[in-house]
Amino acid sequence: MKYSTTTGTLTELKTDCLVAAKDQCERVAAELGSEALFSAAVLDFEDKPGVTLQINLGTKSAVRKLLVVGGLKGTVTTSDYDKSIKAAAGALKTAKARSAVWALVSARVKDQDNYWKASRGITALNDTLYSFDAYRTAETKPLSLKSVALHADSRSRSPVARAVRHGQAAKAGLDWARDLGNQPPNVCNPSYLLREARKLGRAPNVTVSALDEKKMEELGMGAFLAVTRGSETPGKMIIIRYRGTRRAGEAPIVLVGKGITFDTGGISIKPAANMHEMKWDMCGAATVMGATKAAIEARLPIDLITIVAAAENMPSGRATRPGDIVKTSSGKTVEILNTDAEGRLVLCDALTYAARYKPRTVIDVATLTGAVIVALGAHASAVYANDDDLAQALLDAGEYSGDRGWRMPLWDDYQAALKSQFADVANIGTGGAGSVLAACFLSRFVEGLSWAHLDIAGTAFPRGPQNGATGRPVNMLFRYLINQSG
Repeated sequence: MKYSTTTGTLTELKTDCLVAAKDQCERVAAELGSEALFSAAVLDFEDKPGVTLQINLGTKSAVRKLLVVGGLKGTVTTSDYDKSIKAAAGALKTAKARSAVWALVSARVKDQDNYWKASRGITALNDTLYSFDAYRTAETKPLSLKSVALHADSRSRSPVARAVRHGQAAKAGLDWARDLGNQPPNVCNPSYLLREARKLGRAPNVTVSALDEKKMEELGMGAFLAVTRGSETPGKMIIIRYRGTRRAGEAPIVLVGKGITFDTGGISIKPAANMHEMKWDMCGAATVMGATKAAIEARLPIDLITIVAAAENMPSGRATRPGDIVKTSSGKTVEILNTDAEGRLVLCDALTYAARYKPRTVIDVATLTGAVIVALGAHASAVYANDDDLAQALLDAGEYSGDRGWRMPLWDDYQAALKSQFADVANIGTGGAGSVLAACFLSRFVEGLSWAHLDIAGTAFPRGPQNGATGRPVNMLFRYLINQSG
């Protein structure tokens, strides 16, 4: 999909499909001599959010199709605008048009500017137009739509063009994150993630490296190695560095992603029902890789380091047992009471490793707990942080991009539930609040750092027959990086 901008009056355009509000479409139809056709078609049209109507004007018309989008009369709320543009994106996907002009930036949205309206439109298109058909043997029809031009007048052209540039980069990162997440686990293992990450190294100012298990053992990463021990596929800690700024001495932002490419639960094995969904336990890794790709594509002036903790959690004769005690690279010891609480084990060593870069902030992203689904469902990612400013920056980025988060408590009151009889800390707690306790566990390995943890188990993929990786929260992270890049 190629996004661009276009200017001029709508009545002068040539396109397969014009996506516009009712009054705009009416003016274009009148100019093209199709006023009677338009009037008849919209006779029963309900001009409200979520309603669309496609009107075919004929192959000889400069505008072959009108996609009338309801709910954009007068000044509208952000929620109504979102509903309208999501409906428009869905209708455009099936409109059988090769090109389209998106004229919805001209809608009046309360408290929002043209950059936001254009960005939100591209986000709706990115979310809707994605498909993953790599393993279908039956012939699938490719998407007809090849290009979308966002219409802008002379006053809005600059912010709309900037939104298009960022939106194109966001699409690249989001599609990649979803592709990685949707790969089957017999393809997507730690080595596969490393090969994919190395592709980023072709871009200017990007280097990619990795720690193998031998190096991790030298560094004392006993928690990470406890997870990967049962697998035939060695674990990897992948490091992607993007130097997008020439400002000397600037502390980097570090993103850390949980990359459990398949999670059986280990010796604490999961029930068979829905275990196939555990191929998505690497969506934290996919997300930070996607956000990194977006930052690189957009050439953000920022210093960014991305760490992917990639491993399989498998049962075998070598696998870690419940009751084992391991030493982390921080020096702290962990009693592993449940081998299915493995994400926090790979992350704690990755977070300790992140500290060596003297970062200005560290953000980890993980499908960490089923408990967060009970708390928040699929609408918001859980945000934990030891830094109020960082937490607010992430929440603001989520609200702006439509990839929302909700702040959760990280109080010392919860820490006592992680007490171990034999080690410094247990990897699971007691008394409920499973997502909070997982975050509390990680907080013990980020002392002295500005840190946030995003639990995305509810937002990374929907449950049910129509599931698939959503790419969330790529948009939140990318917006955060844009804001931080100044």
